[in-house]
Amino acid sequence: MAPNAPATRPANPRFSSGPCAKPPTFQLSDLSDAALGRSHRAAIGKDKLRAAIERTRDILGVPADYRIGIVPGSDTGAYEMAMWTMLGERPVEMVAWESFGSGWVTDAVKQLKLEGGTHTADYGQIVDLAALDWSRDVCFTWNGTTSGVRVPSGELIPADRAGLTLCDATSAAFAQELPWDKLDVTTFSWQKVLGGEAAHGMIILSPRAVERLESYTPTWPLPKIFRLTKGGKLIEGIFKGETINTPSMLAVEDYLNCLDWAESVGGLKGLIARADANAKVVADFVDSHDWIAHLADDPATRSNTSVCLKFTDARIADGAAFAKAVAKRLEAEGVALDIGAYRDAPAGLRIWCGGTVETGDLEALMPWIDWAFEAEIAAQAAA
Repeated sequence: MAPNAPATRPANPRFSSGPCAKPPTFQLSDLSDAALGRSHRAAIGKDKLRAAIERTRDILGVPADYRIGIVPGSDTGAYEMAMWTMLGERPVEMVAWESFGSGWVTDAVKQLKLEGGTHTADYGQIVDLAALDWSRDVCFTWNGTTSGVRVPSGELIPADRAGLTLCDATSAAFAQELPWDKLDVTTFSWQKVLGGEAAHGMIILSPRAVERLESYTPTWPLPKIFRLTKGGKLIEGIFKGETINTPSMLAVEDYLNCLDWAESVGGLKGLIARADANAKVVADFVDSHDWIAHLADDPATRSNTSVCLKFTDARIADGAAFAKAVAKRLEAEGVALDIGAYRDAPAGLRIWCGGTVETGDLEALMPWIDWAFEAEIAAQAAA
């Protein structure tokens, strides 16, 4: 017999892991000052792009001697730009424990054909960072958006490493502490933790990364959209708001609005606290139910943003079909949108817990997951 539906619904059912929920105070009128119909090279455009860079630096605590640039192609474009312009000078260690990291492995092995090693772990696990050869360049994701597994800290990254570290931090930036002294290239996109609009990426370069760019030229040709140097010197304008190609000034205005909101909740510390509180709601629910579990086995490596869950009940005959049916029930009720597991990940649910999600909405969602589970178990038994 199907259970009764809960009485309380989330005010905002948007728990997608990307694009993610916009800040809870967002209104379209917040973007009325966007420099629409103006050149991004005009003073107003440059000022807004420069502000986006410097306010990012302030909130994330990026060191003053690190360069921050706005680039095309979201986080994917930013990370591939780093790979294609900097790798090849020495062997590379490719590290992957979820689908996006696996994509970088494909680029390195099949496209760039780089010398080096590949280290992988199953979904829910993480690679042993202590086993990596840090004399090589190392490419990894900080937070696995599709696995819910994150690097617990930068402790195992040597300060005296010879190689560069290239870190995809798109689901970590603005929700987790990033050890800037251990990261040479860091990338992320606006549509993740701050709920900004898509298509633009951020690339953050340490002085060591800049030195690599100015001292090494890859053997393969580079498209214009990837070029960070000219005549062997860094194109400094890219890191002062002079973008490689035309950005959306509407998206820039939206990102600035996201930064306003981030500052209003206490900056990085406030954002981390919000994400931690959200992830705790889900963790408490999992701890009190024996038919669901985190995909990430080790609590120390569990993400506080992309929280991935798996169903463990022995009565479930087809895990993938069951998980899809649960997600479909929740969407049909309008209480949770886009929370199915990523297509390449094990079957289950993926609930975004970043700071733009209100804790009260997650508290309201948990009884609905219980309801959807019991309803689907009942439907399966009746079939």
